[in-house]
Amino acid sequence: MKRTLLAVFACALVAAVAAPAWAQAPVPAPAPAPAPAPARPQIATTKVDGTEGVYIFRNGNHQAMFVVTKDGVIATDPVAYGRPQGGAAYVAEIKKVTDKPIKYLVYSHHHYDHIAGGKAFKDEGAKIVAHKKAKERLAVLGDPATPLPDETFEKKRNITLGGTTLELTYVGLNHSDSSLVMRLPKEKIIFVVDFLPVGSVPGRGMIDFHPLEAEGSIKRVLAMDWERLIPGHPGPGDRLGTKKDVEDQLTFLRDASEAVKVAAREGKCWEPAEKELKLPKYESWPGYQNNLQFVVRRYCGLWGRGT
Repeated sequence: MKRTLLAVFACALVAAVAAPAWAQAPVPAPAPAPAPAPARPQIATTKVDGTEGVYIFRNGNHQAMFVVTKDGVIATDPVAYGRPQGGAAYVAEIKKVTDKPIKYLVYSHHHYDHIAGGKAFKDEGAKIVAHKKAKERLAVLGDPATPLPDETFEKKRNITLGGTTLELTYVGLNHSDSSLVMRLPKEKIIFVVDFLPVGSVPGRGMIDFHPLEAEGSIKRVLAMDWERLIPGHPGPGDRLGTKKDVEDQLTFLRDASEAVKVAAREGKCWEPAEKELKLPKYESWPGYQNNLQFVVRRYCGLWGRGT
């Protein structure tokens, strides 16, 4: 018995000595997990590449454009999302960039998620400009944090300040009945809010969307002379839009419209269509999973009820 145990021990010892070096090396500790990415700040201001004084102000998932000239600032949309203090935060960001006075504030349209908080600009002495329909809508609501425009227009209005011209154009019904397209001709930049998202599926903003008329608005935007689009909500990776993005959005709306028209004729509007209808061509677009239902709902209103 003792000889047997000794033999077993000897064999084990020989095997251990003969084992290759890699078999005896300690198992390395797992690599530490990468540090989490820093949280995206609630508020940020960035200068648009290739410009002298064009900036994007972002508050959460809403953003606006402001232009610094030698004689003052032209700002757009307080983007406060219904919180009046957002306007003051925007003013503070502008003052970090320049000590020039804020001369103008332009409302892109009358919806509070983009313009509530304009009082902070009014307190700075800014003249507020908007489409005439925006003033009509805001007058009914009577929000003290969102002053009525000082000046309105119907079709076109140019603001020239310090050698910079900002063109304001009403292109018709789309996301609202008061939406403006703002164009900087020198920089070939436009600022468009809500009816032209960049590379993503539109969401709850479809609630008061004018589907057929919006196609005409988008065509008019495409006919303008511009190269970069600043959207009212950041695009994927915060990139700016191109004419290809606008063309793609128009194609998306047409595809959605045709698909819902078929569903409506089959009696599937609203709930069955919202649950069943898919547009696989766009499933890689941000917002597809959560927002397609809102698109379908609006087109069901059009093709299911005629509204």
